[in-house]
Amino acid sequence: MRSSHPRSAAVAALVASALATGLLAGTADAAEGAASADPIRIHDIQGTTRTSPLVGKQVTDVEGIVTGVRTYGSKGFWIQDPKADDNDATSEGIFVFTSSAPTVAVGDAVKVNGTVGEYIPGGVSSGNQSVTQISKPAVTVVSSGNALPEATVVDEHSVPCQYAPAGDPAAGGSINGLTLDPSRYALDYYESLEGMNVKIGTSRVVGATDPYSELWVTVKSRENNVKRGGTLYGSYESQNTGRLQIQQLAPLAQQPFPVANVGDKLVGTTEGPLDFNQFGGYTLVARTLGTVTAGTLAPEKTKAQAKTELAVATYNVENLDPSDPQTKFDNLAKAVVENLASPDIVALEEIQDDNGAKNDGTVSAEATLTKFTTAIAAAGGPAYQWRYVNPENNKDGGEPGGNIRQVFLFNPARVSFTERAPGDSVTATAVTKTEKGKAALTHSPGRIDPANPAWVDSRKPLAGEFVFRGKTVFVIANHFASKGGDEGLTSSHQPPVRSSEAKRLLQAQAVNGFVKSLLAVDKKAVVLAVGDINDFEFSGTTKALEDGGALYSAVKSLPKAERYSYVYQGNAQVLDQILTSPAVKHFSYDSVHINAEFSAQNSDHDPQVVRFRP
Repeated sequence: MRSSHPRSAAVAALVASALATGLLAGTADAAEGAASADPIRIHDIQGTTRTSPLVGKQVTDVEGIVTGVRTYGSKGFWIQDPKADDNDATSEGIFVFTSSAPTVAVGDAVKVNGTVGEYIPGGVSSGNQSVTQISKPAVTVVSSGNALPEATVVDEHSVPCQYAPAGDPAAGGSINGLTLDPSRYALDYYESLEGMNVKIGTSRVVGATDPYSELWVTVKSRENNVKRGGTLYGSYESQNTGRLQIQQLAPLAQQPFPVANVGDKLVGTTEGPLDFNQFGGYTLVARTLGTVTAGTLAPEKTKAQAKTELAVATYNVENLDPSDPQTKFDNLAKAVVENLASPDIVALEEIQDDNGAKNDGTVSAEATLTKFTTAIAAAGGPAYQWRYVNPENNKDGGEPGGNIRQVFLFNPARVSFTERAPGDSVTATAVTKTEKGKAALTHSPGRIDPANPAWVDSRKPLAGEFVFRGKTVFVIANHFASKGGDEGLTSSHQPPVRSSEAKRLLQAQAVNGFVKSLLAVDKKAVVLAVGDINDFEFSGTTKALEDGGALYSAVKSLPKAERYSYVYQGNAQVLDQILTSPAVKHFSYDSVHINAEFSAQNSDHDPQVVRFRP
């Protein structure tokens, strides 16, 4: 427990009585009256739920010591009452929003008048929890140079193992009105420390430094560990309670943010106010930042396929277009050759058109692919050829004007592409039977069911027919709808609303149906559905792809701790997949970790490779 406050019982009873009779909730005058009788303290404002019982009210002479000052972004400062009450559910810290650069300093003892509010980072539609704050403040500095309230230690012993309570069905699944139980739930624990001075000790980095100068650590050394240093998101119930985002208070011009990769250590004490933001939730905004000790993590290299093995890869190259620096093309090319061992077929996602995001109706990607394949050859790789179908302008989602699409690269020295009346953006390929009773595509390359509403503002699957050592192999390159619009794990709704799943479910059903049509003609057809599925191997999307045994998500052949292709908010997770039809009985699968764990990335996705004998 936090240290006891001498007036806790009497004032708690007074505030509870006022709330029960509607005095505090009724008018600002009532709140001011209560304040004059016994000054409102920070824990009275914070209350025992996620939202303040005094929201919208004026408060006066709220006392605290300044523990952090933010002069950029959401400008303001944090204060903390050094005289804590005896209720672990009530935070003793709060953010004072000034809108302009604050004039107070860390260590100032202040009195604040202002309006109590609940600010929701990202807005109501984001589903995010709110930050209790005081806005439109009038601040009086009483003294300076005071000792700061002792920081609360956040570690593997203090953070509960359960992530969050179930939301209240009567409140649409919201947890906002539930009384905090910080000894039982991690989200309640962090909320009970909102705005307070907290600290962590030496912690493992589980999310690399990003372009926004933030990284993720875990304070739990044994929570769903990944061998390479991360922490695994292996189910909807594996949220990983020890994850915490780290930012810093000092402007970057004064103190550059450290560069860290997954598996590095943030060594020493990191201390500062606990904030909540739109992009990750609870965040330690460091006034004192530890130092990074580098680990030994290196990009992986897969083994080369044998002469009789077909190697098929999928790689999201993150909005590649000719205006990107030559170094991006060279680095991606080097990865294809050295890290992926020059696969026979590479399904690329996010190849943009020839002028990238310039929104002028251009849809061809010939210049993009020429530049990329030239870079691959220069890196010592094969002279890849390509096949794709141009999308309709601005009809496939992604960056406006960019017209991202999937593309097949293939090595003609190892595999041939079967051209069958190449389709266009609106023409669906279908399955037909050859004279020998084998399955074939009516259009190769061709798009699968492009008129299906499942593909509105989304990438349509690209199907192609290949031949390797006399065997026909069907490959379907996918880039399913993104998770945009889904609520984060720290949402005010528990479980979070994952609205984007509905569209991916329909997309998965369409692809599964197409695969079943191939297998209906030839049950021994070799089919691979590959790409950025934008969903987990345990998701409803994957289950729909696998329905009826038509496909199998090959990443599940790996040990559980190796199943990831992406790191998001410190969680290593699967987004990219290769699924195989029943005829692919024996294969070798590799999630080649070259990007997601590193601060220096050529893409934010790790490529996937499968090797097998058709």
